[in-house]
Amino acid sequence: MGVKKKKEVQVAAMTICHQDLETLKSFADVEGKNLAALLLHCVQLTDGVSQIRYVKQIVPLLEKVDKNGMCDPTIQSCLDILAGIYLSLSLKNPLKKVLASSLNSLPEFFLPEAIHRFTSRLQEELNTTDLYAYRKVIDNISSCMENFNLGRASVNNLLKNVLHFLQKSLIEILEENRKCAGNHIVQTQLMNDLLVGIRVSMVLVQKVQDFQGNLWKASNSPIWQNMCGLLSIFTKFLSDDNLLQTVQSTSGLAIILFIKAMFHPSEKIPRLGTLAMLDWQNGSMGQSGEALLLDTAHVLFTLSSQIKEPTLEMFLSRILASWTNSAIQVLESSSPSLTDSLNGNSSIVGRLLEYVYTHWEHPLDALRHQTKIMFKNLLQMHQLTVEGADLVPDPFFVELTESLLRLEWHIKGKYMCLGCLVECIGVEHILAIDKTIPSQILEVMGDQSLVPYASDLLETMFKNHKSHLKSQTAESSWIDQWHETWVSPLLFILCEGNLDQKSYVIDYYLPKLLSYSPESLQYMVNILQTSIDGKTGQEQSFPSLGSCNSRGALGALMACLRIARAHGHLQSATDTWENLMSGSRIKQGLIHQHCQVRIDTLGLLCESNRSTEIVSMEEMQWIQFFTTYNLNSQSPGVRQQICSLLKKLFCRIQESSQVLYKLERSKSKREPENELTKQHPSVSLQQYKNFMSSICNSLFEALFPGSSYSTRFSALTILGSIAEVFHVPEGRIYTVYQLSHDIDVGRFQTLMECFTSTFEDVKILAFDLLMKLSKTAVHFQDSEKLQGLFQAALELSTSTKPYDCVTASYLLNFLIWQDALPSSLSAYLTLQVACDNGDRPAAVVERNTLMVIKCLMENLGEEISQAENSLLQAAAAFPMYGRVHCITGALQKLSLNSLQLVSEWRPVVEKLLLMSYRLSTVVSPVIQSSSPEGLIPMDTDSESASRLQMILNEIQPRDTNDYFNQAKILKERDSFDMKDLNASVVNIDTSTEIKGKEVKTCDVTAQMVLVCCWRSMKEVALLLGTLCQLLPMQPVPESSDGLLTVEQVKEIGDYFKQHLLQSRHRGAFELAYTGFVKLTEALNRCPNVSLQKLPEQWLWSVLEEIKCSDPSSKLCATRRSAGIPFYIQALLASGPKKGKMDLLKITMKELISLAGPTDDLQSTVPQVHALNILRALFRDTCLGENIIPYVADGAKAAILGFTSPVWAVRNSSTLLFSALITRIFGVKRAKDEHSKTNRMTGREFFSRFPELYPFLLKQLETVANTVDSDMGEPNRHPSMFLLLLVLERLYASPMDGTSSALSMGPFVPFIMRCGHSPVYHSREMAARALVPFVRIDHIPNTIRTLLATLPSCTDQCFRQNHIHGTLLQVFHLLQAYSDSKHRTNSDFQHELTDITVCTKAKLWLAKRQNPCLVTRAVYTDVLFLLSCCLNKSAKDNQPVLESLGFWEEVRGIISGSELITGFPCAFKAPGLPQYLQSLTRLAIAAVWAAAAKSGERVRDVPISFSQLLESAFPEVRSLTLEALLEKFLAAASGLGEKGLPPLLCNMGEKFLLLAMKENHPECFCKILKILHCMDPGEWLPQTEHCVHLTPKEFLIWTMDIASNERSEIQSVALRLASKVISHHMQTCVENRELIAPELKQWVQLVILSCEDHLPTESRLAVVEVLTSTTPLFLTNPHPILELQDTLALWKCVLTLLQSEEQVVRDAATETVTTAMSQENTCQSTEFAFCQVDASIALALALAVLCDLLQQWDQLAPGLPILLGWLLGESDDLVACVESMHQVEEDYLFEKAEVNFWAETLIFVKYLCKHLFCLLSKSGWRPPSPEMLCHLQRMVSEQCDLLSQLFRELPPAAEFVKTVEFTRLRIQEERTLACLRLLAFLEGKEGENTLVLSVRDPYAEARQLTLQRTEAAC
Repeated sequence: MGVKKKKEVQVAAMTICHQDLETLKSFADVEGKNLAALLLHCVQLTDGVSQIRYVKQIVPLLEKVDKNGMCDPTIQSCLDILAGIYLSLSLKNPLKKVLASSLNSLPEFFLPEAIHRFTSRLQEELNTTDLYAYRKVIDNISSCMENFNLGRASVNNLLKNVLHFLQKSLIEILEENRKCAGNHIVQTQLMNDLLVGIRVSMVLVQKVQDFQGNLWKASNSPIWQNMCGLLSIFTKFLSDDNLLQTVQSTSGLAIILFIKAMFHPSEKIPRLGTLAMLDWQNGSMGQSGEALLLDTAHVLFTLSSQIKEPTLEMFLSRILASWTNSAIQVLESSSPSLTDSLNGNSSIVGRLLEYVYTHWEHPLDALRHQTKIMFKNLLQMHQLTVEGADLVPDPFFVELTESLLRLEWHIKGKYMCLGCLVECIGVEHILAIDKTIPSQILEVMGDQSLVPYASDLLETMFKNHKSHLKSQTAESSWIDQWHETWVSPLLFILCEGNLDQKSYVIDYYLPKLLSYSPESLQYMVNILQTSIDGKTGQEQSFPSLGSCNSRGALGALMACLRIARAHGHLQSATDTWENLMSGSRIKQGLIHQHCQVRIDTLGLLCESNRSTEIVSMEEMQWIQFFTTYNLNSQSPGVRQQICSLLKKLFCRIQESSQVLYKLERSKSKREPENELTKQHPSVSLQQYKNFMSSICNSLFEALFPGSSYSTRFSALTILGSIAEVFHVPEGRIYTVYQLSHDIDVGRFQTLMECFTSTFEDVKILAFDLLMKLSKTAVHFQDSEKLQGLFQAALELSTSTKPYDCVTASYLLNFLIWQDALPSSLSAYLTLQVACDNGDRPAAVVERNTLMVIKCLMENLGEEISQAENSLLQAAAAFPMYGRVHCITGALQKLSLNSLQLVSEWRPVVEKLLLMSYRLSTVVSPVIQSSSPEGLIPMDTDSESASRLQMILNEIQPRDTNDYFNQAKILKERDSFDMKDLNASVVNIDTSTEIKGKEVKTCDVTAQMVLVCCWRSMKEVALLLGTLCQLLPMQPVPESSDGLLTVEQVKEIGDYFKQHLLQSRHRGAFELAYTGFVKLTEALNRCPNVSLQKLPEQWLWSVLEEIKCSDPSSKLCATRRSAGIPFYIQALLASGPKKGKMDLLKITMKELISLAGPTDDLQSTVPQVHALNILRALFRDTCLGENIIPYVADGAKAAILGFTSPVWAVRNSSTLLFSALITRIFGVKRAKDEHSKTNRMTGREFFSRFPELYPFLLKQLETVANTVDSDMGEPNRHPSMFLLLLVLERLYASPMDGTSSALSMGPFVPFIMRCGHSPVYHSREMAARALVPFVRIDHIPNTIRTLLATLPSCTDQCFRQNHIHGTLLQVFHLLQAYSDSKHRTNSDFQHELTDITVCTKAKLWLAKRQNPCLVTRAVYTDVLFLLSCCLNKSAKDNQPVLESLGFWEEVRGIISGSELITGFPCAFKAPGLPQYLQSLTRLAIAAVWAAAAKSGERVRDVPISFSQLLESAFPEVRSLTLEALLEKFLAAASGLGEKGLPPLLCNMGEKFLLLAMKENHPECFCKILKILHCMDPGEWLPQTEHCVHLTPKEFLIWTMDIASNERSEIQSVALRLASKVISHHMQTCVENRELIAPELKQWVQLVILSCEDHLPTESRLAVVEVLTSTTPLFLTNPHPILELQDTLALWKCVLTLLQSEEQVVRDAATETVTTAMSQENTCQSTEFAFCQVDASIALALALAVLCDLLQQWDQLAPGLPILLGWLLGESDDLVACVESMHQVEEDYLFEKAEVNFWAETLIFVKYLCKHLFCLLSKSGWRPPSPEMLCHLQRMVSEQCDLLSQLFRELPPAAEFVKTVEFTRLRIQEERTLACLRLLAFLEGKEGENTLVLSVRDPYAEARQLTLQRTEAAC
């Protein structure tokens, strides 16, 4: 559970006017004890919270006064002042409620005077004439009526005046709203005032007593006249479309309420027909009321088919729900006449159910909620109509239950309705139908969208079930049945479910179950503990550990305990560790291979329902253990959870430390009685401090050179949490830990170096942490170092690497906020900052920001000038976007609304805008050209150069050289010298001068120019957007408080318009959109009306431009209209989200009009623009449901546009259609394109978009009528594709009623005829689209009908397209029928039998009589599917098939087929591969059927497996091998029921022969897989006889294949070779030396297969090989291989554990698990037989290896090899040297050596640690110094070289030469570790030498060992 921080309540203090203050002073007594003195003291306070305490003392003080006190002028004046205070307070001020609550207890004898005073003050309020003060008066009237007796009495006294005031205020506010048209901000406020006024009017009618009688109803009564006036106003509101819909809807409610109050006599109210007015209880309405109820329902049903706007739909659903409530009230009043009209079988209830089924998947949550209310009420209505009868056998409930259960589980409404049904009839009746329902619901909980619905239904069901069982059973035995039903399926999911499923079950379902039944925890724990213990025993016997993807019982146990502890079901942590869980199991959970197990175990330690629960020492040790191995998690979600859980722990430590501190301060000598602490508080506090310090040490150590992104992200996030949780706010004396105390120079530098990360997340975290440590950072400032940092930042801001400018921005911001800029920058300031101490930090930051921005602008100005001369040189040497990025970054960190140097900022902003436009002018020709991606002619042929000439002429940029004037043929890459640029930045002082004289050759590429240009445009756009968003605007030119003038804002808008409408490069206009959105949002918030109206004006302007556009227009008509959709999207999306959305309505109307078909082919440009803009708007999530009413028109435009002869229109229509499909059916949530998760019922679809029903039907009819026309060229009907694409996403639901208005039936014949299309793909689509339109129970009849339309063999004239389309429809329908559920087996088999008979009648289509192979193939597929269906329907199916003569006919087809007779030579025909595959599948099924019938001796089989394997066609061989491989794999894994079928025994010889002659790669691979599955002992001895190769030669042949073939074959061959090697080693023990060369070759093959450049499949094969051979080669107590080869294999394991691919790492952990679970290694670690993560597996592997070296007694030869690993490959240092001296090449988007997982120094750390342990434990030392001489000499040489390389680095190298610096630091750490180990071997150093430091320890290392190594050598 999270620790929630209490919000500090902010209470505004109450004040009084000067006159009232003087009055109080005059009446206050000297002693300060009377009421006046109390009030005086109260109002003089400035803290509202303190005033509350005094207010609460008012009434107790008055209670002491006797009755005579009511005449006391002091009390009278005080009551008057209190009334004034009450009315002066704002509505939400807590003081107002406290004062009202206190005055409600006023002594009775003071009430008349108090009411008089309040009435008087309220009257003064009502007399106000200031329109903008009306809201305050209305709020006061509202608060007076809200639980405040004095207020209500005052309103009663002034009712006439109050009503008059409300009438007057509403009229005036409405008029003011009309005058302010266009000013969104003022209008929104005024409409909110109207809304509050209407609501207050309604409250008055409901709560004021005067309205209870009839006296006021006289026509001459002032109250009546005011009520009529208000009613008239509300009516006017209702018809005013300029008001918000909430104002209109509330006005409607007010009208109903007023009429109900004013109508006389009330008996005639039913004639008005308004539901809310009527009282249906007790039958008071009579017959007319009942008739009205039924008539209302019919009117509402009519409206439901007409209303489509989301808001109106919402209103209608509420009214329908209200109607069902009224119907229940009528039925409860025992109205017999309505029983027939409102029971479950009535037409009204049927219509309501249809409404529920249509809308239960509606995208609006509120509407779905109303359908739930309706459904629940319908059940209650039917209950009332059958009261007294047994509900369970009631036909309505039975049918409803069965139809709901028939639905698919992806339908959200199913859960809601089942939940209501459970509450109505009980869950036991549903479980009686299907007891697996709990498991079925848990299965769907892997889909996030369904999880809340599923968990709510399960909760409803298990609660109902428990209540039922408890009521039925007196004993406690019911709990076992309940556990079996609800807990057992849960435990199965937790152990074996997929990751998403388990996570959602843990988050949603498990807490509900444990909260309802805490006693179930012990049951769950017992079962899981037993399972874990059983598995552990099994694992010790059998090393096979199962899949790493399985959480297992341990994960389930952790999840249950975590939830239990977090929700308070465990009393304390002690219960968990001592009674339920062992410490070793906790550690296993913390490093488990499955990430969710690790998270749950950590959650168990960190989460608690008590925020002050003491963290035990064991918990702290386990947390420390966890952080050691889990920082480098690759999953962002896991990292987030780790950081979140640890933050919870830190909050617990902080909160509990406060309790401990208080205990310590109390100095109590007795032991505390509660369990809070079992030791002295000071001991616990010290433990806390040590723990936090230790955690921080680990986290800082994790920021070592070369650490991965994920490690840095985790470490910095956790450090940030520590700094946040353990901060020292003002006034707090004690905190248990302060991070700043553990910061030194080295750690400060480490955090600074995090700015060099290529990931901005890391930069942000490091910057934020440094800001939290800002006071500490001051101590580590070195002026020379800071000067270097500033210079490095300026250098990085002009780098050609885009990510370098981000580093520069963070560096500059750090220097700004630390006030650490060079003193020479002060020259940029003309005014010095004058500030007091309180504002000093903000003022200093402002001053520093201004200086840096001026410096950057000066440099940028010069660079723009040079770019105007040569854009190419600018792109290569000083791309300007970095400068702009740094300026934007500095501005974003500054609070621009409270600037002190406004006069300095104005010219800066003005200059910045001009500079932005100037930069944009330089680079925009490239971005706006028709081909911005390739502007520099880098081609080497004249043809390409001439093609580019047109582009170069088009853009004509401002450039003085000839790069853009003519295309050239370049023989080599163009280059130039930096000498020619004169591009040095402005000199700040001598130390910051750029070495412009140094010669640096830069190659210019088209990519560099493009990146320079589009990034410059991007940064300019973001800068302008930031300025608009953050800078205060000047409402008038002479205003002094703004920095942006109205003219400047308009200029920025014009800039964005030009840029977005003319840019061609996507990167440029997408990011310009981001900046433009910031501008439009700022304009919508701006109080200046002229600025508010700018977006609207821009929108009309661009729409007019689009309408008038033609091919000569500057608007981009290609590239999906480029930036135009973004421009319009920004203008629409940034407007007010509430309201009428008038802009959207008008825009959509214009666009849909333009997007429609046009006869003028010359004017298609506006149509293309409109289609592209519509696509963008339909994709825009910001528009939400407001865009839905236009979906139907958009779909029409897309479908009709697809028929256009113009390609551009068709292309844009396709894109629009794709966006609409996503908008209608949702984002694709399943891999299967046709999954029902992205579909909806036809009724729901056509109810939401009714205009599409006639449109789609008409279009489909048109297509179907001409699809097989005999006239000339076949019409391919492009729109058919889109029509079928929509229709195949619809399906008929079992809940669809009989209403024919929107029936899907009319579509069926047209879809069938679309299957006659001449286009193959269209026929397939028609077949898929037909399936959902046919209900499951109608499928058999439809199939028979389709089969009957197929031609007979005697027919002379038929079309193969027709046959193919019909057969495809039969196939897909049959497939759907076979997959369907909820059908009886006997009916299924009977229907299939009938279909089989019909199929036999057209059997000629599968034979040679049918010349078309395509249709033959589909018919064969139908036969194969029939055989599979009948196999599923009954186990003993052969008699059925035989009695039908099915297999006899199949055998005849195969016998007469080309599989037997063969094809003519070089035969080629369409569909041949497809036909061969279909025929082979049927032949294989026939063989298996014959084998099952006759056993081992197969008779009457027309073809054997051997014949199929010898086929000349690879398609046949591949399918056959696939089928055989499946059987072999099942037999090998033990999954086969009877092992290997007899038919496949003794086939080794056959496969050997096939392997030698197979030349098809796929088939060859499968043959090798089969051989690998078989026992080598069966086939290896036959190699010499069969293929004339000895077993040894066969091994060599296999290894040759593994060395030379492509990935999959190579990996399979490697597995096979390894299996053969293992067989040789185990069977020929005495002759092992005979294959020694081959063994060595195999080792080399394994090593080569581990390399990173190889495919993943190859490395996974190596892992499998190593795992299977671990006991033989890696851990054998008597090594078979030479030590060097054995260690080489171990190095492979270590390499694979550090792979960047998680799947490889996870597989490699299996190798480690196997290695440490052998008899001779299981004592090496404490994690034998455990599934562990790769991070700890690396350490465990090294531990096992070191232990084995000692077991083997191979320390002497092994140690130099391991020390070589420690030092690294010689190539590593060579790479460092080369990278230092080579000329830097500009590969723009290469992020150097970005490592996501592998961390060299982690490997070094673990190896060093285990080597030290090994040497310490064994006491081994080299027998002579010469033994390590070579290694010592090599280390010494590396020391010298590293020293030299470090000296050659420039200042601030960690920033400007990050890659080289990091490589050197890593190599330095490796060398240092090696030196220390060598020193230890000489006996001159201890354990403390093994600490790997992230500081620069190199001088110490040299002193430590250099002379010694020289002497030793």
